[in-house]
Amino acid sequence: MTRTSEETISAAGATRQRRLFLWLFLVNTVLLSCYAAFIVIFVPNQVQTLDPMQKVGNLAIVTTSASIATIFIQPLVGAFSDRTRSRLGRRAPWVLIGAGGAAVFMLLLAGAATLLWITIFYVMVMILLNTLNAPIPAIITDRVPTRSRGVASAVLAMGTLVGMGAGVIGAGYFAEMIGVGYGVFAALVLLSAFGFVLFNRDFSSKDAERTPFYWRAFLAGFWVSPRRYPDFAWAFAARFLMILAYQGVQSYLLYILRDHIHMSVEASNSFAGILTVVQLLAALISTYASGKLSDRLHRRKPFVIGASLIMGCALAIPLLWPTQAGMIALAALFGFGYGVYLSVDLALMTEVLPAEGISTGRDMGILNVATTLPQALTPLVAWALIALTGGYSSIFVAGIGFALLGAVAVVPIRGAR
Repeated sequence: MTRTSEETISAAGATRQRRLFLWLFLVNTVLLSCYAAFIVIFVPNQVQTLDPMQKVGNLAIVTTSASIATIFIQPLVGAFSDRTRSRLGRRAPWVLIGAGGAAVFMLLLAGAATLLWITIFYVMVMILLNTLNAPIPAIITDRVPTRSRGVASAVLAMGTLVGMGAGVIGAGYFAEMIGVGYGVFAALVLLSAFGFVLFNRDFSSKDAERTPFYWRAFLAGFWVSPRRYPDFAWAFAARFLMILAYQGVQSYLLYILRDHIHMSVEASNSFAGILTVVQLLAALISTYASGKLSDRLHRRKPFVIGASLIMGCALAIPLLWPTQAGMIALAALFGFGYGVYLSVDLALMTEVLPAEGISTGRDMGILNVATTLPQALTPLVAWALIALTGGYSSIFVAGIGFALLGAVAVVPIRGAR
């Protein structure tokens, strides 16, 4: 092969990778905008409209139901995608199924008028958005070399942050016309998912060796021995604790603004968007640079530990300064730390998989349980803390403790530096 042809092949590969990164960013942006819009603005407003006096408990019922229902969705879809045989490859069919189904149930959720139907339709939306989300980490492991995974992780992190900001701002705009808002998000999900599949075609998996699926083996696979794979276990614990620290404030942000900072309904809807923009800008400063620097230094752990400590410090601000200005300071510092964490976390996760390339989809899905399980527990824990203490300060105290423990859990990991 001539030098010119080698350079042409290399350039084509670089172009494909840049295109993949662009669409990963777009899909993750839309996906996280949906999560943020629904969790922070749409669903809390729908729940409060039904019964203002029972809003905290009712929101816990809705969000906990969805989180419990989705705990095993990503590992299950990951395992199925490992075995999927189609012209579109292993992962793309699940991206399309998740997007199409989620769009339908978003429209149904928009018209829900009782707690039961809000819960049912919200659960279905979350199940299908998780179905869309499940193949994404496996796609990175399939198509991105190890040396570039820090950048890939940072690209996803930037999509997460932009999506969170855009989602809350957009939802705040549509807070008085939620039906239209759900329709807009449904359209964005469809466009981004179909665009991703169209412009990032995978190799056909129709002729790949078929691996049988056994439920007993799959369920047994959820037990990853901490003795045999200690790095995997510590990574699971670290992510679990960090999501606990993060989720308490995010889940009840609207109610914190109304009951802890004493803002009106209208003002809190718009101020939540301002906080998200501040958090986004702070995180964008740290995200991409952290991913690049992590790859250059070949280090993951110091970034994750540092991010955990920063986030823990940020959560102390509303305790000492329970004002709108204090919440802006929280958003800025918390966003900076969360940006660092997001930019490196996925790269760290891919380096501690028990058997990379064999059951990548399943293993990344199991690690994602460290995200979905605390999401299930957080509303119940927060509800109990609020009921016991009569206020939201206990959420911040608990978050500080979880963030510090998350930093400690990263230290014993040996498979990543």
